[in-house]
Amino acid sequence: MNRYVLLASTALALATFPAFAGDLNWTSVSANPREDGKTAEDILSPEIKEVVAAKGDMKLENPSEQLAHYGYGTDGPMSPAAGDVQAKGHNVEATKTEPDKNTYLVLEGQKGPDAAYNYGTHFLFQGHENAPTGADGAAYGALTRINLDADEAHRVTLMQFKTQEGRTVPMVDGSTWDPFTRTILLTSEEGAEGGVWSATVDFPSTVHDISDVTGRASYEGVQIASDGSVWLVEDNGGKGGEKTKNAKQPNSFIYRLVPADKTDLTKGGKLQVLQVLGTDGQPIVFHKGQNDADILSDGMKALHTYGAALKTKWVTVHDTAETPANAFDANEAAKAAGGTPFKRPENSQFRPGTGFKEYFFTETGDTNAKTEAGEEFGGFGGMFKLTQDSPSADEGSLSIVVRGNAAHTGFDNMAFLTADSLGVVEDGGDKLHGQRNALDSAYVIDLTADYGKVGADALVRFLGQGRDAAALKDVEIGSAGDNDFQNDGDNEITGLHVSDGDASVEGLIGTKLPTPFKDGWRVFYTHQHGDNVTYEIVSAK
Repeated sequence: MNRYVLLASTALALATFPAFAGDLNWTSVSANPREDGKTAEDILSPEIKEVVAAKGDMKLENPSEQLAHYGYGTDGPMSPAAGDVQAKGHNVEATKTEPDKNTYLVLEGQKGPDAAYNYGTHFLFQGHENAPTGADGAAYGALTRINLDADEAHRVTLMQFKTQEGRTVPMVDGSTWDPFTRTILLTSEEGAEGGVWSATVDFPSTVHDISDVTGRASYEGVQIASDGSVWLVEDNGGKGGEKTKNAKQPNSFIYRLVPADKTDLTKGGKLQVLQVLGTDGQPIVFHKGQNDADILSDGMKALHTYGAALKTKWVTVHDTAETPANAFDANEAAKAAGGTPFKRPENSQFRPGTGFKEYFFTETGDTNAKTEAGEEFGGFGGMFKLTQDSPSADEGSLSIVVRGNAAHTGFDNMAFLTADSLGVVEDGGDKLHGQRNALDSAYVIDLTADYGKVGADALVRFLGQGRDAAALKDVEIGSAGDNDFQNDGDNEITGLHVSDGDASVEGLIGTKLPTPFKDGWRVFYTHQHGDNVTYEIVSAK
Protein backbone atom coordinates (compact mmCIF):
# COMPACT_ATOMS: atom_id res chain seq x y z
CA MET A 1 0.00 0.00 0.00
CA ASN A 2 1.45 3.38 -1.00
CA ARG A 3 0.58 5.36 2.14
CA TYR A 4 2.66 8.44 1.46
CA VAL A 5 4.28 10.44 -1.28
CA LEU A 6 7.75 11.57 -0.29
CA LEU A 7 8.70 15.20 -0.68
CA ALA A 8 12.39 15.91 -1.08
CA SER A 9 13.77 18.66 1.14
CA THR A 10 17.06 20.42 1.73
CA ALA A 11 18.44 22.16 4.80
CA LEU A 12 21.18 24.64 5.59
CA ALA A 13 23.07 23.66 8.75
CA LEU A 14 23.62 26.54 11.16
CA ALA A 15 23.61 25.11 14.70
CA THR A 16 22.77 21.95 16.57
CA PHE A 17 20.04 21.68 19.18
CA PRO A 18 20.26 19.17 22.05
CA ALA A 19 18.59 15.80 21.48
CA PHE A 20 14.88 15.77 22.23
CA ALA A 21 13.77 12.32 21.08
CA GLY A 22 16.11 9.41 21.48
CA ASP A 23 19.29 10.22 19.60
CA LEU A 24 17.63 12.77 17.30
CA ASN A 25 19.23 16.21 17.13
CA TRP A 26 17.72 19.31 15.53
CA THR A 27 19.86 21.45 13.25
CA SER A 28 18.72 25.04 12.91
CA VAL A 29 18.05 26.16 9.34
CA SER A 30 17.54 29.46 7.59
CA ALA A 31 14.24 31.19 6.91
CA ASN A 32 13.06 31.42 3.33
CA PRO A 33 13.21 34.96 1.93
CA ARG A 34 10.05 36.38 0.36
CA GLU A 35 11.13 37.23 -3.16
CA ASP A 36 8.69 38.86 -5.54
CA GLY A 37 7.49 36.49 -8.25
CA LYS A 38 9.39 33.51 -6.86
CA THR A 39 8.41 30.23 -5.27
CA ALA A 40 10.55 28.47 -2.68
CA GLU A 41 10.92 24.91 -1.36
CA ASP A 42 10.52 24.18 2.33
CA ILE A 43 13.79 24.10 4.27
CA LEU A 44 13.84 21.38 6.93
CA SER A 45 16.35 20.34 9.55
CA PRO A 46 18.30 17.49 7.90
CA GLU A 47 17.26 15.11 10.71
CA ILE A 48 13.64 15.17 9.50
CA LYS A 49 11.62 15.03 6.31
CA GLU A 50 7.99 15.60 5.43
CA VAL A 51 5.64 13.25 3.61
CA VAL A 52 2.22 14.03 2.18
CA ALA A 53 -0.77 12.85 4.19
CA ALA A 54 -3.34 14.62 1.98
CA LYS A 55 -3.21 17.19 -0.82
CA GLY A 56 -5.69 19.95 -1.45
CA ASP A 57 -6.60 18.62 -4.88
CA MET A 58 -7.38 15.12 -3.59
CA LYS A 59 -10.98 14.24 -4.34
CA LEU A 60 -13.22 13.64 -1.35
CA GLU A 61 -14.55 10.10 -1.46
CA ASN A 62 -18.03 11.49 -0.75
CA PRO A 63 -18.22 15.00 -2.26
CA SER A 64 -21.09 17.36 -1.57
CA GLU A 65 -22.53 20.06 -3.81
CA GLN A 66 -20.24 22.67 -2.23
CA LEU A 67 -17.20 20.56 -1.31
CA ALA A 68 -15.51 18.17 -3.73
CA HIS A 69 -11.80 18.20 -2.82
CA TYR A 70 -9.81 18.20 0.41
CA GLY A 71 -8.71 21.83 0.06
CA TYR A 72 -11.11 23.32 -2.50
CA GLY A 73 -14.76 24.24 -2.76
CA THR A 74 -16.81 23.90 -5.94
CA ASP A 75 -17.37 27.63 -6.53
CA GLY A 76 -14.69 27.97 -9.19
CA PRO A 77 -11.87 26.12 -10.98
CA MET A 78 -8.94 24.80 -8.97
CA SER A 79 -6.56 26.77 -11.17
CA PRO A 80 -7.32 30.17 -12.76
CA ALA A 81 -7.73 30.15 -16.53
CA ALA A 82 -5.39 32.36 -18.53
CA GLY A 83 -6.82 35.85 -18.88
CA ASP A 84 -9.67 35.31 -16.43
CA VAL A 85 -10.32 38.24 -14.11
CA GLN A 86 -11.63 38.08 -10.55
CA ALA A 87 -14.77 40.13 -10.02
CA LYS A 88 -17.63 40.38 -7.59
CA GLY A 89 -19.83 37.31 -8.08
CA HIS A 90 -17.22 35.57 -10.23
CA ASN A 91 -14.34 33.52 -8.81
CA VAL A 92 -11.35 32.86 -11.03
CA GLU A 93 -10.43 30.18 -8.54
CA ALA A 94 -12.37 27.94 -6.16
CA THR A 95 -12.38 28.91 -2.50
CA LYS A 96 -9.48 27.29 -0.63
CA THR A 97 -11.02 25.60 2.41
CA GLU A 98 -7.78 25.82 4.41
CA PRO A 99 -7.61 22.65 6.55
CA ASP A 100 -6.45 23.77 9.97
CA LYS A 101 -5.72 22.18 13.36
CA ASN A 102 -5.07 18.44 13.19
CA THR A 103 -6.29 15.81 15.66
CA TYR A 104 -4.74 12.32 15.38
CA LEU A 105 -6.61 9.30 16.78
CA VAL A 106 -6.16 5.54 16.67
CA LEU A 107 -9.67 4.08 16.50
CA GLU A 108 -11.12 0.65 15.87
CA GLY A 109 -14.14 -0.07 13.70
CA GLN A 110 -14.32 3.24 11.88
CA LYS A 111 -16.74 3.28 8.96
CA GLY A 112 -17.12 5.50 5.93
CA PRO A 113 -19.16 6.06 2.77
CA ASP A 114 -17.93 2.76 1.32
CA ALA A 115 -19.50 0.09 3.53
CA ALA A 116 -17.29 -2.63 2.04
CA TYR A 117 -13.98 -0.84 2.59
CA ASN A 118 -11.59 -1.36 5.52
CA TYR A 119 -10.57 2.14 6.62
CA GLY A 120 -7.87 0.92 8.99
CA THR A 121 -7.21 2.34 12.45
CA HIS A 122 -5.15 5.53 12.02
CA PHE A 123 -7.00 8.78 11.38
CA LEU A 124 -6.30 12.50 11.22
CA PHE A 125 -9.27 14.84 11.69
CA GLN A 126 -9.40 18.54 10.87
CA GLY A 127 -11.84 21.41 10.58
CA HIS A 128 -11.44 23.93 7.76
CA GLU A 129 -10.80 27.63 8.37
CA ASN A 130 -12.36 28.91 5.15
CA ALA A 131 -15.59 27.96 3.39
CA PRO A 132 -17.25 28.32 -0.02
CA THR A 133 -20.63 30.02 -0.17
CA GLY A 134 -23.51 27.88 -1.40
CA ALA A 135 -26.47 28.94 -3.53
CA ASP A 136 -28.39 29.46 -0.28
CA GLY A 137 -25.89 32.14 0.79
CA ALA A 138 -24.50 30.02 3.63
CA ALA A 139 -20.77 29.40 4.13
CA TYR A 140 -20.14 25.64 4.02
CA GLY A 141 -17.47 24.71 6.54
CA ALA A 142 -16.35 21.13 6.92
CA LEU A 143 -15.01 18.41 9.18
CA THR A 144 -12.78 15.99 7.28
CA ARG A 145 -10.96 12.78 8.17
CA ILE A 146 -7.72 11.68 6.53
CA ASN A 147 -7.69 7.89 6.51
CA LEU A 148 -3.96 7.34 6.91
CA ASP A 149 -4.14 3.60 6.11
CA ALA A 150 -6.32 4.02 3.00
CA ASP A 151 -5.69 4.24 -0.74
CA GLU A 152 -6.16 7.57 -2.54
CA ALA A 153 -9.75 6.86 -3.55
CA HIS A 154 -10.66 6.49 0.13
CA ARG A 155 -8.02 8.83 1.53
CA VAL A 156 -10.19 11.77 2.62
CA THR A 157 -13.72 11.49 3.99
CA LEU A 158 -16.09 14.41 4.36
CA MET A 159 -17.39 13.67 7.85
CA GLN A 160 -19.95 16.47 8.02
CA PHE A 161 -20.93 19.89 6.69
CA LYS A 162 -24.24 20.33 8.56
CA THR A 163 -24.85 20.63 12.29
CA GLN A 164 -27.47 18.88 14.38
CA GLU A 165 -29.23 22.24 14.57
CA GLY A 166 -29.64 22.32 10.78
CA ARG A 167 -27.03 25.00 10.10
CA THR A 168 -23.79 24.60 8.17
CA VAL A 169 -20.62 23.62 9.99
CA PRO A 170 -18.80 26.87 10.81
CA MET A 171 -15.36 27.89 9.65
CA VAL A 172 -13.18 25.97 12.12
CA ASP A 173 -9.84 27.06 13.57
CA GLY A 174 -9.06 24.83 16.53
CA SER A 175 -9.80 21.25 17.47
CA THR A 176 -8.96 18.75 20.18
CA TRP A 177 -10.09 15.32 21.32
CA ASP A 178 -12.10 15.26 24.55
CA PRO A 179 -11.83 11.71 25.96
CA PHE A 180 -14.44 12.45 28.64
CA THR A 181 -17.20 13.25 26.12
CA ARG A 182 -15.69 11.06 23.36
CA THR A 183 -16.05 13.95 20.91
CA ILE A 184 -13.80 16.33 19.01
CA LEU A 185 -14.26 19.92 20.11
CA LEU A 186 -14.17 22.43 17.26
CA THR A 187 -13.71 26.17 17.67
CA SER A 188 -14.55 29.06 15.37
CA GLU A 189 -13.01 32.53 15.66
CA GLU A 190 -15.88 34.26 13.87
CA GLY A 191 -16.70 36.66 16.70
CA ALA A 192 -20.47 36.87 17.25
CA GLU A 193 -20.83 33.79 15.03
CA GLY A 194 -17.93 31.98 16.69
CA GLY A 195 -18.01 29.55 19.58
CA VAL A 196 -17.52 25.84 20.25
CA TRP A 197 -19.00 22.78 18.55
CA SER A 198 -18.72 19.09 19.46
CA ALA A 199 -18.38 16.40 16.81
CA THR A 200 -18.61 12.63 17.09
CA VAL A 201 -15.97 10.55 15.32
CA ASP A 202 -18.37 8.03 13.80
CA PHE A 203 -19.49 8.42 10.18
CA PRO A 204 -21.35 10.58 9.46
CA SER A 205 -20.35 12.79 12.34
CA THR A 206 -22.98 14.44 14.53
CA VAL A 207 -21.93 18.07 15.04
CA HIS A 208 -23.59 20.00 17.85
CA ASP A 209 -23.29 23.69 18.73
CA ILE A 210 -22.50 24.02 22.45
CA SER A 211 -21.94 27.79 22.41
CA ASP A 212 -24.91 28.30 24.74
CA VAL A 213 -22.53 26.99 27.40
CA THR A 214 -19.19 28.45 26.23
CA GLY A 215 -20.54 31.71 24.87
CA ARG A 216 -19.89 33.32 21.50
CA ALA A 217 -16.33 34.50 20.95
CA SER A 218 -13.41 34.30 18.54
CA TYR A 219 -12.23 31.04 20.08
CA GLU A 220 -9.26 29.29 18.51
CA GLY A 221 -7.09 27.17 20.78
CA VAL A 222 -8.86 24.51 22.87
CA GLN A 223 -7.42 21.98 25.31
CA ILE A 224 -8.83 19.59 27.91
CA ALA A 225 -7.40 19.35 31.43
CA SER A 226 -7.26 16.18 33.53
CA ASP A 227 -10.24 17.38 35.59
CA GLY A 228 -12.36 17.67 32.43
CA SER A 229 -12.28 21.46 32.28
CA VAL A 230 -12.11 23.02 28.82
CA TRP A 231 -9.44 25.70 28.32
CA LEU A 232 -10.03 28.16 25.49
CA VAL A 233 -7.96 30.99 24.01
CA GLU A 234 -9.51 33.81 22.03
CA ASP A 235 -8.06 35.42 18.91
CA ASN A 236 -9.85 38.75 18.63
CA GLY A 237 -7.88 41.62 17.13
CA GLY A 238 -8.30 45.05 18.72
CA LYS A 239 -8.20 48.54 17.25
CA GLY A 240 -5.20 50.75 16.68
CA GLY A 241 -4.70 54.03 18.50
CA GLU A 242 -4.15 57.60 17.37
CA LYS A 243 -0.47 57.45 18.28
CA THR A 244 -0.11 53.70 17.79
CA LYS A 245 -1.57 53.13 14.32
CA ASN A 246 0.55 50.03 13.70
CA ALA A 247 -0.29 48.42 17.04
CA LYS A 248 -3.58 47.00 18.30
CA GLN A 249 -5.30 47.30 21.66
CA PRO A 250 -5.22 43.94 23.48
CA ASN A 251 -8.72 42.50 23.02
CA SER A 252 -8.52 38.72 23.59
CA PHE A 253 -8.88 36.58 26.69
CA ILE A 254 -7.98 33.20 28.21
CA TYR A 255 -10.99 31.16 29.37
CA ARG A 256 -11.70 28.04 31.40
CA LEU A 257 -15.01 26.19 31.24
CA VAL A 258 -15.68 24.20 34.42
CA PRO A 259 -18.42 21.77 33.30
CA ALA A 260 -21.26 20.62 35.51
CA ASP A 261 -20.67 17.15 34.02
CA LYS A 262 -17.36 16.53 32.27
CA THR A 263 -18.92 13.68 30.27
CA ASP A 264 -21.67 15.93 28.84
CA LEU A 265 -20.80 19.57 28.20
CA THR A 266 -24.38 20.37 27.16
CA LYS A 267 -25.34 20.20 30.84
CA GLY A 268 -23.66 23.57 31.35
CA GLY A 269 -21.08 24.89 33.75
CA LYS A 270 -19.08 27.96 34.71
CA LEU A 271 -17.15 29.98 32.15
CA GLN A 272 -14.24 31.76 33.77
CA VAL A 273 -11.72 34.31 32.50
CA LEU A 274 -8.09 34.65 33.54
CA GLN A 275 -7.30 37.80 35.48
CA VAL A 276 -3.67 38.86 35.93
CA LEU A 277 -2.54 41.27 38.62
CA GLY A 278 0.05 43.86 37.67
CA THR A 279 3.10 44.82 39.71
CA ASP A 280 0.89 47.29 41.57
CA GLY A 281 -1.40 44.48 42.70
CA GLN A 282 -4.28 45.72 40.56
CA PRO A 283 -5.91 43.68 37.74
CA ILE A 284 -4.69 44.38 34.22
CA VAL A 285 -7.97 45.11 32.40
CA PHE A 286 -9.44 46.42 29.15
CA HIS A 287 -10.37 50.11 28.97
CA LYS A 288 -12.95 51.01 26.35
CA GLY A 289 -11.84 53.87 24.13
CA GLN A 290 -8.35 54.02 25.63
CA ASN A 291 -6.53 52.27 22.80
CA ASP A 292 -3.19 54.07 23.10
CA ALA A 293 -3.19 53.83 26.89
CA ASP A 294 -3.83 50.09 26.90
CA ILE A 295 -1.31 49.35 24.15
CA LEU A 296 1.47 51.11 26.07
CA SER A 297 0.25 50.41 29.59
CA ASP A 298 2.36 49.40 32.57
CA GLY A 299 0.30 46.19 32.64
CA MET A 300 1.28 45.23 29.08
CA LYS A 301 4.90 45.97 29.90
CA ALA A 302 4.73 43.82 33.03
CA LEU A 303 3.16 40.92 31.11
CA HIS A 304 6.05 40.94 28.64
CA THR A 305 8.91 41.46 31.11
CA TYR A 306 11.30 38.54 31.48
CA GLY A 307 11.57 37.24 35.03
CA ALA A 308 8.24 38.64 36.20
CA ALA A 309 5.85 36.18 37.83
CA LEU A 310 2.48 37.90 38.04
CA LYS A 311 -0.30 36.60 40.26
CA THR A 312 -3.42 35.27 38.53
CA LYS A 313 -6.94 34.21 39.45
CA TRP A 314 -9.96 32.86 37.62
CA VAL A 315 -13.10 35.00 37.61
CA THR A 316 -16.50 33.56 36.69
CA VAL A 317 -18.20 35.42 33.85
CA HIS A 318 -21.19 33.12 33.27
CA ASP A 319 -22.75 30.24 35.19
CA THR A 320 -25.56 28.21 33.64
CA ALA A 321 -26.67 27.16 37.14
CA GLU A 322 -27.65 30.79 37.70
CA THR A 323 -28.45 31.94 34.16
CA PRO A 324 -30.20 29.65 31.65
CA ALA A 325 -28.02 28.55 28.77
CA ASN A 326 -27.97 31.14 26.00
CA ALA A 327 -25.51 32.30 23.40
CA PHE A 328 -23.96 35.16 25.40
CA ASP A 329 -21.05 37.34 24.26
CA ALA A 330 -18.05 35.87 26.12
CA ASN A 331 -15.71 38.70 25.10
CA GLU A 332 -17.98 41.38 26.55
CA ALA A 333 -18.60 39.25 29.65
CA ALA A 334 -14.84 38.86 30.14
CA LYS A 335 -14.32 42.62 29.95
CA ALA A 336 -17.16 43.28 32.40
CA ALA A 337 -15.68 40.76 34.85
CA GLY A 338 -12.22 42.32 34.80
CA GLY A 339 -10.44 39.73 32.69
CA THR A 340 -6.94 40.50 31.42
CA PRO A 341 -6.71 41.12 27.66
CA PHE A 342 -3.87 39.76 25.53
CA LYS A 343 -2.64 40.51 22.02
CA ARG A 344 -4.31 37.67 20.12
CA PRO A 345 -3.56 34.38 21.88
CA GLU A 346 -4.01 31.57 19.37
CA ASN A 347 -3.19 28.15 20.78
CA SER A 348 -2.24 26.41 24.00
CA GLN A 349 -1.19 23.12 25.57
CA PHE A 350 -0.47 21.65 28.99
CA ARG A 351 3.12 20.65 29.61
CA PRO A 352 3.34 16.85 29.80
CA GLY A 353 4.57 15.31 33.01
CA THR A 354 3.49 18.23 35.23
CA GLY A 355 0.11 16.89 36.32
CA PHE A 356 -1.55 19.65 34.27
CA LYS A 357 -0.02 22.27 36.56
CA GLU A 358 1.72 24.15 33.71
CA TYR A 359 -0.25 25.63 30.83
CA PHE A 360 1.46 27.32 27.89
CA PHE A 361 -0.15 29.59 25.30
CA THR A 362 1.01 31.63 22.34
CA GLU A 363 0.38 35.31 21.67
CA THR A 364 0.55 36.40 18.03
CA GLY A 365 1.04 40.13 18.55
CA ASP A 366 0.48 42.81 15.93
CA THR A 367 2.13 41.01 12.95
CA ASN A 368 3.52 44.36 11.85
CA ALA A 369 7.23 45.16 11.96
CA LYS A 370 6.32 48.83 12.52
CA THR A 371 4.31 48.20 15.70
CA GLU A 372 4.78 51.02 18.18
CA ALA A 373 4.40 48.48 21.00
CA GLY A 374 7.74 46.92 20.10
CA GLU A 375 9.04 43.96 22.09
CA GLU A 376 8.65 45.71 25.43
CA PHE A 377 4.85 45.97 25.24
CA GLY A 378 4.19 42.73 23.36
CA GLY A 379 4.00 44.05 19.83
CA PHE A 380 5.61 40.84 18.61
CA GLY A 381 3.77 38.53 21.01
CA GLY A 382 5.43 35.56 22.63
CA MET A 383 4.97 32.35 24.59
CA PHE A 384 3.45 32.44 28.10
CA LYS A 385 3.40 29.96 30.99
CA LEU A 386 0.61 29.78 33.55
CA THR A 387 1.51 27.79 36.69
CA GLN A 388 -1.10 26.51 39.18
CA ASP A 389 -1.16 23.90 41.96
CA SER A 390 -3.70 21.96 39.88
CA PRO A 391 -5.87 22.59 36.81
CA SER A 392 -8.79 23.20 39.20
CA ALA A 393 -6.96 25.82 41.26
CA ASP A 394 -8.38 29.35 41.29
CA GLU A 395 -5.02 31.11 41.63
CA GLY A 396 -1.62 30.86 39.98
CA SER A 397 1.19 32.85 38.38
CA LEU A 398 1.97 33.93 34.82
CA SER A 399 5.32 34.55 33.17
CA ILE A 400 6.69 35.16 29.68
CA VAL A 401 8.86 32.30 28.35
CA VAL A 402 9.93 33.80 25.03
CA ARG A 403 9.23 37.36 23.94
CA GLY A 404 8.92 37.71 20.19
CA ASN A 405 10.79 40.15 17.98
CA ALA A 406 10.36 41.20 14.35
CA ALA A 407 12.27 38.15 13.11
CA HIS A 408 10.40 35.70 15.38
CA THR A 409 6.75 36.67 15.76
CA GLY A 410 3.19 35.72 14.93
CA PHE A 411 3.38 32.64 17.18
CA ASP A 412 0.35 30.46 16.48
CA ASN A 413 0.00 26.66 16.62
CA MET A 414 2.10 24.78 19.14
CA ALA A 415 2.74 21.25 20.41
CA PHE A 416 5.03 19.70 22.98
CA LEU A 417 7.76 17.54 21.45
CA THR A 418 8.99 16.38 24.85
CA ALA A 419 8.46 17.67 28.37
CA ASP A 420 11.25 20.21 27.85
CA SER A 421 10.87 20.94 24.12
CA LEU A 422 7.99 22.92 22.69
CA GLY A 423 7.32 23.32 18.97
CA VAL A 424 5.73 26.57 17.81
CA VAL A 425 4.95 27.96 14.35
CA GLU A 426 4.50 31.44 12.94
CA ASP A 427 1.54 33.03 11.18
CA GLY A 428 3.02 36.34 10.11
CA GLY A 429 0.94 37.13 7.04
CA ASP A 430 1.93 38.66 3.72
CA LYS A 431 2.52 42.19 5.06
CA LEU A 432 4.99 41.12 7.73
CA HIS A 433 6.65 38.67 5.34
CA GLY A 434 7.38 41.57 3.02
CA GLN A 435 8.52 43.90 5.80
CA ARG A 436 11.12 41.48 7.13
CA ASN A 437 11.79 39.68 3.81
CA ALA A 438 11.14 36.30 5.38
CA LEU A 439 8.34 33.74 5.15
CA ASP A 440 7.03 31.86 8.20
CA SER A 441 9.08 29.45 10.28
CA ALA A 442 8.64 26.73 12.90
CA TYR A 443 10.81 26.68 16.01
CA VAL A 444 11.82 24.50 18.94
CA ILE A 445 11.65 26.28 22.29
CA ASP A 446 14.03 24.78 24.86
CA LEU A 447 12.25 25.16 28.20
CA THR A 448 15.49 24.62 30.08
CA ALA A 449 16.95 27.77 28.50
CA ASP A 450 16.68 31.33 29.83
CA TYR A 451 15.46 33.39 26.87
CA GLY A 452 15.60 36.48 29.06
CA LYS A 453 19.38 36.23 28.64
CA VAL A 454 19.64 35.00 25.05
CA GLY A 455 16.44 36.36 23.46
CA ALA A 456 14.24 34.97 20.70
CA ASP A 457 17.16 34.95 18.27
CA ALA A 458 18.39 31.82 20.08
CA LEU A 459 15.33 29.83 18.98
CA VAL A 460 16.10 26.83 16.79
CA ARG A 461 14.30 26.88 13.45
CA PHE A 462 13.41 23.37 12.23
CA LEU A 463 11.27 24.51 9.30
CA GLY A 464 11.66 27.48 7.02
CA GLN A 465 8.43 27.40 5.08
CA GLY A 466 8.50 27.92 1.35
CA ARG A 467 5.89 29.25 -1.06
CA ASP A 468 4.28 27.00 -3.64
CA ALA A 469 3.19 28.07 -7.11
CA ALA A 470 -0.49 28.11 -6.16
CA ALA A 471 0.20 30.50 -3.26
CA LEU A 472 2.27 32.74 -5.51
CA LYS A 473 -0.61 32.90 -7.99
CA ASP A 474 -2.97 33.83 -5.16
CA VAL A 475 -0.60 36.61 -4.07
CA GLU A 476 -0.66 38.00 -7.60
CA ILE A 477 -4.45 37.84 -7.89
CA GLY A 478 -5.01 39.30 -4.42
CA SER A 479 -2.63 42.18 -5.02
CA ALA A 480 -4.26 43.15 -8.32
CA GLY A 481 -6.63 45.56 -6.57
CA ASP A 482 -10.03 45.55 -4.90
CA ASN A 483 -11.37 42.49 -6.69
CA ASP A 484 -13.10 40.58 -3.87
CA PHE A 485 -10.60 37.73 -4.11
CA GLN A 486 -11.50 35.24 -1.38
CA ASN A 487 -8.22 33.31 -1.02
CA ASP A 488 -5.13 34.19 1.05
CA GLY A 489 -1.63 34.55 -0.34
CA ASP A 490 1.58 33.19 1.17
CA ASN A 491 1.57 29.70 2.64
CA GLU A 492 1.02 29.45 6.39
CA ILE A 493 2.21 26.77 8.82
CA THR A 494 -0.69 25.48 10.90
CA GLY A 495 -2.03 22.42 12.68
CA LEU A 496 1.23 21.37 14.35
CA HIS A 497 0.25 18.24 16.26
CA VAL A 498 2.17 15.58 18.22
CA SER A 499 0.25 12.54 19.46
CA ASP A 500 0.29 8.77 19.78
CA GLY A 501 -3.43 8.70 18.94
CA ASP A 502 -4.48 7.23 22.29
CA ALA A 503 -8.21 8.06 22.58
CA SER A 504 -8.53 6.97 26.22
CA VAL A 505 -8.56 9.31 29.22
CA GLU A 506 -5.03 8.06 29.97
CA GLY A 507 -4.02 9.29 26.51
CA LEU A 508 -5.21 12.87 27.06
CA ILE A 509 -2.71 15.31 25.53
CA GLY A 510 -0.51 16.51 28.39
CA THR A 511 -0.54 13.21 30.29
CA LYS A 512 2.11 11.11 28.55
CA LEU A 513 5.65 12.21 27.75
CA PRO A 514 5.89 12.44 23.94
CA THR A 515 8.54 10.51 22.02
CA PRO A 516 8.14 11.63 18.39
CA PHE A 517 8.86 9.00 15.73
CA LYS A 518 8.96 6.25 18.37
CA ASP A 519 6.37 4.09 20.14
CA GLY A 520 3.55 5.21 17.87
CA TRP A 521 4.08 8.97 18.35
CA ARG A 522 3.53 10.94 15.15
CA VAL A 523 3.98 14.57 14.09
CA PHE A 524 1.71 16.41 11.63
CA TYR A 525 1.26 19.92 10.27
CA THR A 526 -0.58 21.63 7.43
CA HIS A 527 0.90 23.81 4.68
CA GLN A 528 -2.14 26.10 4.57
CA HIS A 529 -3.05 28.32 1.61
CA GLY A 530 -1.77 27.62 -1.88
CA ASP A 531 -1.92 23.86 -2.46
CA ASN A 532 -3.20 23.21 1.09
CA VAL A 533 -1.16 20.10 1.83
CA THR A 534 -1.16 18.25 5.15
CA TYR A 535 2.16 16.60 5.98
CA GLU A 536 3.51 14.10 8.43
CA ILE A 537 7.00 14.92 9.71
CA VAL A 538 9.13 11.79 10.07
CA SER A 539 12.71 10.99 10.98
CA ALA A 540 15.11 11.17 8.06
CA LYS A 541 17.06 8.21 9.42
